[in-house]
Amino acid sequence: VQLQASGGGSMQPGGSLRLACAASGRTFSNYVMAWFRQAPGKEREFVAAINWSGGATFYADSVKGRFTISRDNAKNSVYMQMNSLKPEDTAVYYCAQGASIATMKGGAGYWGQGTQVTVSS
Repeated sequence: VQLQASGGGSMQPGGSLRLACAASGRTFSNYVMAWFRQAPGKEREFVAAINWSGGATFYADSVKGRFTISRDNAKNSVYMQMNSLKPEDTAVYYCAQGASIATMKGGAGYWGQGTQVTVSS
């Protein structure tokens, strides 16, 4: 399984970025997709997840109302629209694929290489 994340970059506070993750190697629509992030000196944390059909989404409290996760099973891709960015959103963002959010929070599943998001004025 390969997960290729893209779309990171630098943005001023209040701006927007859209992350994308392309998956290959196994049936994409069978799995939960999620985004995690890790800021310097901090542990990796859950950001958002979406179930196999896209009918259910889950968010960390810190990003609710600002971030939107979506998926396109025909393109084997998951996306995250990030609006109203804050300096505390600065982190490396990782795309992950797994059987459940719980298993991915435990480190299981497949992980992409990460993409840097920097929010600074």
